[in-house]
This record gives sequence, structure tokens and C-alpha cells, in this order.
Amino acid sequence: MAMMAVDGKFTTFSTEDHHLLNPLSSTTLNKTMSNIPDALHSFRRCIQSRNQPILLTSASTSTPADSLSQATHIHIPPSDVFSKSTPTRWMKGSTSTSNVTLNDLYTLEAIYFAYQSKSLPAPNYTKQAREDGLGIGMVSVTERKMVVDWLEGISESSEALIDLDKLTAALKAAEPSASGSTTPPSTPPPHIKQLYSDNSLSKAPQDSSSPAGLKPVGAPESPQKRKYVPDTVDIESVKKIRAQEIELQDRNTVLRGNKTNNFSSVRAQFADKVKKLKESVGKTAPAPSSVMQGMDSKMLAQKKRPNWPIIMISSSPTALITMYNVKKFLQESTFELSETARARAQAEGNIRPDDVVIIDRKLTHIEPSGKETVSQQRYIVIDSQDALTKFGADAWDRVVCVMTTGQAWQFRSYKWSEPKVLFHHVKGVYVSWANDSSNPKIKDWNVTELKIDQQRRHIDKSVVAHFWKLLDDWMSANKPGLIRN
Repeated sequence: MAMMAVDGKFTTFSTEDHHLLNPLSSTTLNKTMSNIPDALHSFRRCIQSRNQPILLTSASTSTPADSLSQATHIHIPPSDVFSKSTPTRWMKGSTSTSNVTLNDLYTLEAIYFAYQSKSLPAPNYTKQAREDGLGIGMVSVTERKMVVDWLEGISESSEALIDLDKLTAALKAAEPSASGSTTPPSTPPPHIKQLYSDNSLSKAPQDSSSPAGLKPVGAPESPQKRKYVPDTVDIESVKKIRAQEIELQDRNTVLRGNKTNNFSSVRAQFADKVKKLKESVGKTAPAPSSVMQGMDSKMLAQKKRPNWPIIMISSSPTALITMYNVKKFLQESTFELSETARARAQAEGNIRPDDVVIIDRKLTHIEPSGKETVSQQRYIVIDSQDALTKFGADAWDRVVCVMTTGQAWQFRSYKWSEPKVLFHHVKGVYVSWANDSSNPKIKDWNVTELKIDQQRRHIDKSVVAHFWKLLDDWMSANKPGLIRN
């Protein structure tokens, strides 16, 4: 047993308790120089023995810490306790082995964090290191694997490891800093020393109640700062530069006019026409009650019915797109074989497919201000003329697309049974495999081929996006009233 002064207090310790000493402490540096504990070796031995280091808020093992940022010491079983700022023998990547300083070595805290975060991705590892207060002192992402492999015994050596003698030398070189002096030799310069020497300060008038060299509270300030007077030459130059300034414009600012337009003349021109139209409508329009009585209840129901666009597909069992897989294809942008989708539906108790499938398509619109709005466009998918009759006598006015397999019998019951006439009124899409050769039957049908890859499911999204782009362009040109604003 022995007595030793640590931070102004005498502490009793045994020779086995040398690991409790902080290698950077000014009072213990000289006495531990001859027998420095190897924190890195102790940590490696702990890892390989499948023990877990414990974070502490003090040197006592009875004060565990919740996080690395709150901890001050690390307890390495069975009996070692180190300050988390203890330098280790592992050098940083860009360090030369000729002259190693403490700033060139990773601390025990950095080694501990690198091992505990070995499974974190690089961005999360860097973010967590900043949150724990490591910052630039953390083990770099490129060195982390080497450190972990050495700690776990996968590798037995590394170029970044230095001898304990070099660690001792680095600690010895840091001894002046540990004692409290950070002033390099031969500083400050002699003329600065003379300026602030006791003799020069004693000659300056001082207030008896103020310390030497300090101005008493309420004393007059130094001469006021001279008011800035701009140079006349600079003023003229700035005026010329501003006169020739070219304002940068974007696609929004170029559309803005420089003058205010007055449309009062246009309003006055149409005022008489609008007045006459209102008068004529008031004279000829029947009373609202008579109109309501004369209208059939079915017509009122039709007025309230949603005007959703309709897509018709082939009812052929060999078609790539059927009522079993069309929803997953158009709504989720994923192609599934019709046989697979049918088996899944039957396993869920759906023996027959639905005769009407609802497709809810999400539309994202970005306004000029940058605000993103998401809306929804609904489509109806059917595969027969019988299902189409459920939507009223004008249902064909809402049909915007027909998917075909190239078989003309598909159109026998349609409003237009001739393919050339049909695809003049609706958008035609021929769905086939990507490796299929061109079908000569559809050469004159005015249809667009939609190729589906048999293996690469990751390109389904681009295929579906291409389909919606084709349909949007066609609807904008031919049936804009069915597009939701």
C-alpha cells in the first residue's frame, strides 16, 4: 500500500491499482511513466474474452453512465478502469511513425465507439459520433474495420500500432502541457515583454481601486472611432455599375409585364351582350319547379354519377393483362403473371374475378412555389361489353383505352367492331413480351406497343409510367373533360 497526491488529495492505492490513474494527469504523469497501462491491450483482451466494457461517470465502478457522452471513465473487466480520454497505441491514418504526439493517437473513447458501432452504416456512424461528442477524434470510416478486426483477433498486427515506448515518449513530450503551461519557448517576443513589464505599467496613470493594467468602471472611453466618409470617386463608380446592372431572370419573372394592363374597354364591349343574354334566359327559362318535375329521377342519378375514365382489356385467358393482375400492374407498377394472380385469388376464396376493377392512380404536382400536392385520379377497368352496360348508355363516351392481344374477335360486341375505326375513337395499346417479334396483324390498327420484360421486375415502374404518359397525352388531346383538374 502507498500514499499518493492526486489532484491535491492523498489517495491510498495498491500496486495493482495503477490502471485507475489517468495518463494525462499532471500529478501522476511522472510516476506512471515507468509502468504505463496498455489500455488498448486490455480492451482487446476484454473483447476476446466476450466481456463487455462498462461506461462510468467517475473512476468508481459503482457509477455507471447511460451514454458515452456522459461517461468520464471506462471499466474494462475484470479490474481495469481508464479515463475515456486515455491515449492508445493506435495511430491515426495520416500519422508518421517518426515523431508521434498525443494528437496523432486515437483515444480509448474513439476505439470503444468504433467497436460498439461496428455494424452501423458509414453515414449513421459519423452522425452518432458527432452526437457523442467525438467529432474529428473518431476512428475514420476507412480504419474502423481494421480496428474491429484487430480487437476481435481476426488480425494479429497492424501498421497503425506503435510500441509502448513510443506512447511513453509521446506522454513525456506532453508533460509541459499537462503541467498547465501552453506558452512555447522564446515567447512572447522581447518588445512585447518590455511593453507589458512591471516598470512600464507602473508609469501609466492608474486608479488606486483598480488592478494594475485594468481600466476602472466608468472611466472615459478611448478616442471615438472616426466616422466613415465614403470616397467621392467610389460613389461615382458605384452609380455607373448600378446603371449598367443586368438583372437575372428565370422562367417566371420573364412572364411578368412592366406595365399594368387595363381591360375596362373589353368589359365595356361585352357588357351589352351579357346583359341581353341574361334577359333572354330569364324570359325563356321555365320555372325551377316545373323543370324538377319534368326531369326523370334516373336522369338526376346520371348527373350525380362520377365521370371516371374507363379502360377495357381483353377477356382472353392468354392475355398478359387480365382482371386478376391489372390492379397490381397499373396501381402498384408491378407485373404479376395472370396464372399466379389467379391462384392467389382462388386461395383467398375468390373463385371468379371481379367484372369491374377500380384503379386509384396517385398524381403528384409541384407548384411554381415548390409546394408539392398529391391528388388522385380514378379509372374503371372492365373486360367485356356486358360490364360496360352497367355504366349507362353513354359509357362508350368514357372509354379512353382498349388493351388488345391482336385478336380481332375481341371487338365483335364493341360499339366499333372494326379495329381501324375503334382505335380512331380510343387509345389502342398492344401488350406483349419484350422479346416477342412484331405482330403483323396490328400494323394498320393505330395502336402503341407496350413491352413487358419477363424477368426484370425493376423496370415495370418505367413501363407503367410510359403507359400513363401515353394515356394522359391522348386524353388531353381527345377527351380533356375526363381529366381531373
